[in-house]
Amino acid sequence: MSVSKPVLPQNDNVAHALAGAGGGILSMVLTYPLITLSTRAQVESKKAESKFIEAVQRIVAREGVSGLYSGINSALFGISVTNFVYYYWYEWTRAFFEKAAIKAGRASSKLTTVESMMAGALAGSATVIITNPIWVVNTRVTTRKQDREADAEAGVSTRPPKAPSTIGTLMALLKNEGPQALFSGVIPALVLVINPILQYTLFEQMKNAVEKRRKVTPAVAFFLGALGKLFATSVTYPYITVKSQMHVAGKEKKEGMSQALSRVIKEEGYAGLYKGIGPKVTQSVLTAAFLFAFKDVLYEQTVKLRLAAARRRAA
Repeated sequence: MSVSKPVLPQNDNVAHALAGAGGGILSMVLTYPLITLSTRAQVESKKAESKFIEAVQRIVAREGVSGLYSGINSALFGISVTNFVYYYWYEWTRAFFEKAAIKAGRASSKLTTVESMMAGALAGSATVIITNPIWVVNTRVTTRKQDREADAEAGVSTRPPKAPSTIGTLMALLKNEGPQALFSGVIPALVLVINPILQYTLFEQMKNAVEKRRKVTPAVAFFLGALGKLFATSVTYPYITVKSQMHVAGKEKKEGMSQALSRVIKEEGYAGLYKGIGPKVTQSVLTAAFLFAFKDVLYEQTVKLRLAAARRRAA
């Protein structure tokens, strides 16, 4: 009697989602200090630190090395949920388009540029709606609202500010500003869906071109991911700045996206929209590069584990 060979679906959404979540966590751990630096620069006034080394030294002197990792717990939770949701819906949409291409008799089932953009738009929009509350809390913890730091600098207290907990920050936000505060900045976040659209569209098209000549190794995926993210972040950075500022704004400072853009330009000039772009671009490029490199490896391992489990059940 023959035993049928266990086979995973050709497009395994869950395996891709798990690999994306795992890759996101690993890349976030490696690059988180850069997130701290760029986020603080985005929400501070125009006197914010502009030199990388000075910014690091100031945070370490004021809060210790742990200050570079403020809010990492919520960030790791956020990136795992964000990447899981994004990759699940992206792979689901890609599978839909590939099946449609086969039915239509198209020569290649590879996604076209338009299809890649549509897949990215659907996945990105779903991800923003689900995960925006996580990133609001993370931004609050990362920046610590700057008021404690201002008090320390003014000599009100000589003790270093105590790092707020993620749960404590969430409960205080709900108590003082209500549940709607969890969706602060959701409009620029939805506009920023164009970031992964640009990133993944460019990545997919470059990957398809490379696959015609050679296998896409983790090293090649690292390089392609870095290029895609560099382009996407450079184009969309002003909206990243506005989103961060809207995340930390209290009830008395609520404003729309266009109002926030106008205010920053009026108070600080167009350069104000690009505060912290150095560490942010570096972090985004490295995170995306590590993510694509890790994701391929983790996906292969996930598939192997699930096939092994399927074989054991079949036996």
